[in-house]
This record gives sequence, C-alpha cells and structure tokens, in this order.
Amino acid sequence: MSTEVSDASAGRLARESRFADPDAAFRLLAQAHRDLGERESAALNARLVLILANQIGDEALLREAVALAREAG
Repeated sequence: MSTEVSDASAGRLARESRFADPDAAFRLLAQAHRDLGERESAALNARLVLILANQIGDEALLREAVALAREAG
C-alpha cells in the first residue's frame, strides 16, 4: 500500500498524485466538459464535487481539501 493511501485512510489528505497517469486523468476531466456551456460545465463540476465528497466520507478530510483548493486558487 502506498504512503498516500495510508495518509488518506488515516485522515490526512494525499498531496501527491495517486494516478498512474495524471495526464490521462486530466484529459478525462477536460473531455467531460467538451461541448458543454458555462452553466452545464459548472453543474457538472458541482455534481462531481458532491460525488467525490461523498466518496471521501470524512468531514475533517473534506475541510482540509476545501482549504487546500482555496489556497491554490
């Protein structure tokens, strides 16, 4: 098991990519928005965030992720 998985299961946010091919993951997300208008794209992002937040299932970890995303932007 990788350190990142252990960290996430221990309540710490993984800070390094956990994808075997990060570029492919980025392309998948970018392609999901292809041919969508601004409102449709924002709605897709909102649904995706809620699905992934539910997958995390840990409010403290979600708070950490929100803080990290706000710092980065």
